Amino acid sequence: MSFSTWDYCQYLLSSPVNDTVTNSADHLDGVSHDRINRYLRGETLTPRLRWEHVKPSLQADPNAYLVFDDTVLDKRLSRSIELTRRQYSGNAHRVIRGIGLLS
Repeated sequence: MSFSTWDYCQYLLSSPVNDTVTNSADHLDGVSHDRINRYLRGETLTPRLRWEHVKPSLQADPNAYLVFDDTVLDKRLSRSIELTRRQYSGNAHRVIRGIGLLS
């Protein structure tokens, strides 16, 4: 089974709590976490691309709001975690080693 941007976006939409590569592999038949990890390393998922995949699933309602929040999980002491990278943290007011998260 192949793995595509569509598959990844569908997984993120259906799993609001645990969006790890291993959890996604557990829920997709014939797809290993290694395949998903290789895909994510080679693919650039821009906000515009994510929005294009999510927008058709939303229903407009004048009383509803859609809120996005980005944060950096501080992992300065965890050098062996593969997903960490140097990025600006508004909380620390400087560049730190961490994991970017969008909720």
